[in-house]
Amino acid sequence: MRGPAGVLALVLAETTAGAVAFLWLAPLWGRVRRGFFVLTGAILVGIGLAGWGSAAAATRAGASIAPQTSMLVLTGATAVWVLLLLIRRETIARWVGVATVPVAAWSIVAFAAAGEGSSAASIFQLAAGAAFMGAVLNGLLLGHWYLVDRGLARGPINFYARALLVAVTLETLAVAMEGFGQIEAGAEFSSLLSAAGVASYLALGMVLATALIAVMIRLVLKGERPSAVQAATGFFYLAVITAFAGEVAAKIKFLPRV
Repeated sequence: MRGPAGVLALVLAETTAGAVAFLWLAPLWGRVRRGFFVLTGAILVGIGLAGWGSAAAATRAGASIAPQTSMLVLTGATAVWVLLLLIRRETIARWVGVATVPVAAWSIVAFAAAGEGSSAASIFQLAAGAAFMGAVLNGLLLGHWYLVDRGLARGPINFYARALLVAVTLETLAVAMEGFGQIEAGAEFSSLLSAAGVASYLALGMVLATALIAVMIRLVLKGERPSAVQAATGFFYLAVITAFAGEVAAKIKFLPRV
């Protein structure tokens, strides 16, 4: 994969994989209503299909189709448990949902093979990005869900706030691993991004901005008033913007330059 479509495919794949993992591995089942899982799953199906399309567009002739295949399987599996939830087969849906987590991990490994670095470094960079984007997206959606379920305790959103703090730490390390030298690939996006270190410094700046937002979310959630969750949701909105911008800038250097 290469070019803008390849970068977009990476970011969308990270988002889908990370959100799926955080949805089913977080302590949400039995505490958050079924509708939240349906809402999140439906959104992830859309993101996954976009990721699959971007991966297909970015795949060069003769290259491995594993990334787009893994994205299609992950999206299909997600659609299955969403449909099971809609017909109220909650127990089966839960098991299918949990089973999609290994599929999400496979998609990270498949997309990591498209990178220029070592396999271990590439997997770490994409896994960190998946945690980063997944925590941001799920935190935002859950914050909105509190408007539907007024009686929901603070535990779930506090979990995502703490997860985001960990994720920004991992993402900072992932950006640093890519280095800060000049890149030619950035010219496909903008002549500015091809300048020495601009894409990397932009990525680092956006990640650090997200880290500051994550700290603000934790501080806001210490308040006892219901409006604290609304304020935290507003900060998650900002985090989505900075996280997405940071991930796009970071992944410009991830793909081969030729």
